[in-house]
Amino acid sequence: MKLLKNIALSDTGFVFNPGNGDSFSVNPIGLSILKDLQEGKSEDAIRNRVIEDYQTDKETIEKDLYDFLKMIEQFNLTDYHE
Repeated sequence: MKLLKNIALSDTGFVFNPGNGDSFSVNPIGLSILKDLQEGKSEDAIRNRVIEDYQTDKETIEKDLYDFLKMIEQFNLTDYHE
């Protein structure tokens, strides 16, 4: 999964999609996931980093990451062609 190339992210968690004018706010974990997606990291790499950074069990992270990725797809922040 790739984040759209034109998505703007601020250090405070503000997310702006200039393609349709939508904006969102995410927490620090969500922001780090979006930045990882912008850098082209795989979902496995992101999951492993979050588990390590936040010392949380794998099952919780997998569910929360899956839910977050589905949410950003629903908000049209991902590029299905890449």
